[in-house]
Amino acid sequence: MPIIPQKRRIFTDGKMEETLKKIRSDLRLAMNGAVATSMREKGMLYRVNFGVDIPRLRAMAKRYAPTAPLAEALWRTDTRELKILATMLYPPADFSRGKADEWASEIPNQEIREQACMNLLQRLGFAHELVSCWTAAEDSTLRATGFWLFGRLAVSPSSVADKIDFQDVVHYAIGDLAKPSVFVRQAALNALKCAGRTNPEIATWILNKLSPFRDAENPMEREIYAALRFEFEYALAKQK
Repeated sequence: MPIIPQKRRIFTDGKMEETLKKIRSDLRLAMNGAVATSMREKGMLYRVNFGVDIPRLRAMAKRYAPTAPLAEALWRTDTRELKILATMLYPPADFSRGKADEWASEIPNQEIREQACMNLLQRLGFAHELVSCWTAAEDSTLRATGFWLFGRLAVSPSSVADKIDFQDVVHYAIGDLAKPSVFVRQAALNALKCAGRTNPEIATWILNKLSPFRDAENPMEREIYAALRFEFEYALAKQK
């Protein structure tokens, strides 16, 4: 059933509980048990998951005026859809550097990481600073988020991307290709793909750095090299 556009509801702090109840009610009406079950079977675990798809959540977010208090209240839940809505409803102008570090350290899984990068983090004027800091962090959650944020900025028409030191990010990403965390490895590989797509010189530099992977005994390393080479050749062919 299609969602009918409605006028945005603006709530004061005194009506916050009413706001949250209305949002939860909307989610129950839109819930998809089959999708939620499928996500659980794939290892995407949430305490509460209504199985609502992203386009429907975007339509739902348009019913509410973006405010920091509302987004903060949504983020503090352990409900998939409420966390995603939080990334859609937090005004970027009100999102501080400290708040970015706080949220990034609390990201529970890859889906929320990607939604946070796409809906909120890439819109911040200091997003390049987050990339530089997080990709060099000791914490694996921060590093993975930094790599995904870099990927969003690298392939989007954003002046913020011009402020990023691509070689530094590539250096850290290459180092993380052998990390035990699959999420960090995937994030690092995605960052390398996005970096190489933007510039043939960077693509060549990455492949030269990873040349030992080409004929390595480790099949994972060979697969990484082959995937990057294919990615870069395809990207360059599309530009011609």
